[in-house]
Amino acid sequence: MAVYKVRIEADTSDYPVLLSNGNLIKQGYTKDGRHYTLWHDPFPKPCYLFALVAGNLVNISDKYITKSGKNIDLKIYVRQGDENQCQHAMESLKRAMKWDEEVYGREYDLDLFNIVAVSDFNMGAMENKSLNIFNTALILAHEDTATDQDFHQVESVVAHEYFHNWTGNRITCRDWFQLSLKEGLTVFRDQEFSSDMHSRSVQRIDDVQHLKKYQFPEDASPLSHPIRPDNYIEINNFYTMTVYEKGAEVIRMLHTIMGKEKFRKATDLYFERYDGQAITCDDFLETMEDASGIDLSEFRLWYSQSGTPKIDVKTEYDEDKKEYKLILKQSNNDKKPMHIPIATALFNNNGDKILDDTILHLKEASQEFIFNDISSKPIPSILRNFSAPVIINTDMTKDDLHFIMVHDDDGFNKYEAGQELSRRAIMEVLKNPDTPIDNDYITSFRHLAEKTTEGKEDLSLMARSLSLPDINTLITMVNEAEPEKIHNAREIVYKELAIKCEDVFSQIYDDNVDSLDFKNDAAAIAKRAIKNTALSFLIKTGKGYAIETAKTQFDSANNMTDRIGALAVLSHIGGREYEECIEEYYDKFNYHELAMNKWFSIQSMAINDKTLENIPKLTSHKDFSYTNPNRVRSVYASFALNNPVCFHDKTGKGYEILADAVIKLNDINPQIASRLLTPMRSWKNYSTDRQEKMKTAMEKIINIPNLSNDVFEIVSKSLNG
Repeated sequence: MAVYKVRIEADTSDYPVLLSNGNLIKQGYTKDGRHYTLWHDPFPKPCYLFALVAGNLVNISDKYITKSGKNIDLKIYVRQGDENQCQHAMESLKRAMKWDEEVYGREYDLDLFNIVAVSDFNMGAMENKSLNIFNTALILAHEDTATDQDFHQVESVVAHEYFHNWTGNRITCRDWFQLSLKEGLTVFRDQEFSSDMHSRSVQRIDDVQHLKKYQFPEDASPLSHPIRPDNYIEINNFYTMTVYEKGAEVIRMLHTIMGKEKFRKATDLYFERYDGQAITCDDFLETMEDASGIDLSEFRLWYSQSGTPKIDVKTEYDEDKKEYKLILKQSNNDKKPMHIPIATALFNNNGDKILDDTILHLKEASQEFIFNDISSKPIPSILRNFSAPVIINTDMTKDDLHFIMVHDDDGFNKYEAGQELSRRAIMEVLKNPDTPIDNDYITSFRHLAEKTTEGKEDLSLMARSLSLPDINTLITMVNEAEPEKIHNAREIVYKELAIKCEDVFSQIYDDNVDSLDFKNDAAAIAKRAIKNTALSFLIKTGKGYAIETAKTQFDSANNMTDRIGALAVLSHIGGREYEECIEEYYDKFNYHELAMNKWFSIQSMAINDKTLENIPKLTSHKDFSYTNPNRVRSVYASFALNNPVCFHDKTGKGYEILADAVIKLNDINPQIASRLLTPMRSWKNYSTDRQEKMKTAMEKIINIPNLSNDVFEIVSKSLNG
């Protein structure tokens, strides 16, 4: 930890902007016509937080007045031409500064705060003290070129990097093994910020979906590690979903166990005790214990044990004793039992809550929780708000799940009950494609869709609730997975729901078509979300009018969300309309780098017979570049991570494509190359023929000369796991 004073001198015309950490103390010109700036950061920091920027950039500026009346200069620097897309990021920054003052009592500590965004930055963003460095994908946002999800992500990441000012910068990590000390805590803080800015239920659903889709498979792979790992070969491979996303879930469990008031008391003590120091996860946990008076002995195991715990729930009701019993068992590959908070409520048959939210503290391998004076057998709502990052198996019947989907007041569990019913329906079809789909499930789904037309529901929440589980999540439920069969089973259910609910989805779509000028408020975002969900079902009917509806939406769209929504559904069926739209999109946006990333991604994620032959064509396109990280991710990451059907094609062609890309990128950008290998880590979860083909692809990679540490670590651990 050191205090930095930095003088930068450069040619004025080539490098008109010279930035570093801290406050600008002095600037001027040298005798030979060059210019200089002098920066001073009075707060001690480790060298990884040092930043220096020299270049030809422009900026937008604003001010923020802190709660104590301090005036802060805010600037966002970008390349010329990008400045008109920065206002949303600036407003997001000001909202984050205000939220951190109100929720955590943290005020900004310098006279200025700078952000620099360029498209060639390898990562998403970096919290360098007072000079945050961003990839343009997480700063630039305009309705013509950015989707609602892009706007949301910009807000979230701008907040995340700002929150690091205290949780990461003022208090930092003693060593890299403590990375989750700052990242887990800061991800939790940005998730809570987003929840307060938008719908808390929707934010929780999206966060858990992301966790299950990417982190759960990591926990089940040979590269599984605890949130505080004990070894690594290459530090760049250390920035994992486990450290970040599971790390945030661990902090969330602490918040649940301690309660809001004690957690705030503990963070206040944390900032007071360790400001200006480089510390460990144990220091953080000790502070939580000291402030709350709660023994966290079993909870500490979350920091040292890997894997996703499985919770088995059995229920018993004794009518004579009016006693209800929950028997909970935890298991995690013979690891020690951990402290797992299970948020629970009980409902009676009328939908009345007879037990308010209660935290069941599961600390042993098996525990019984008994509830007395229960007059009739209740329906439990278990793991409310997804109170712990676990896989839960219950003995809940289909009727119980239907009940929870209708009556539960917990937004996440209402959603999850519907998802579980959908998963069961898809799994039944997977076992036997000729199995009739449960009529009660279809009726329940239709009833849920009909509620959307009544004007009383949160449309953003309904858009999630009416969506089927994604293929990547379904793959994790099957041994020796064959993705195309899972996809086919999902498509059968998808189409049946579309046909049986066609009239309802037509009404939902028509009710939410908005011909007015673009708005970025919650109501407009929700209308676009439910409309595009309805469109995704209508297209499954296979009827010509649905295709024409998608084409009309694309042609008339006044925002990127609707344009991409139409293009995405058309991409999976191909045909004349899709070809026309993809060509029109290119003609309209070929000048805009971020919009063109979407053009590449849509084609890479298309689940159709042409995708495998299209990937090489896309990487040979004149607008593709292996030296631009965003463009590489737009093709290869979209294909390998988000198109499991085509990537895991039984021919093995998808694995060959990725292996060749990794080998090429090994010399150009080994960090990106190693991250592209993410879907190969779980190679043992797939069918035997796919396992052999993935293993062959990884052996091809590991045998090339001059293999980088980044790639070697991922491949070697995957093969040997």
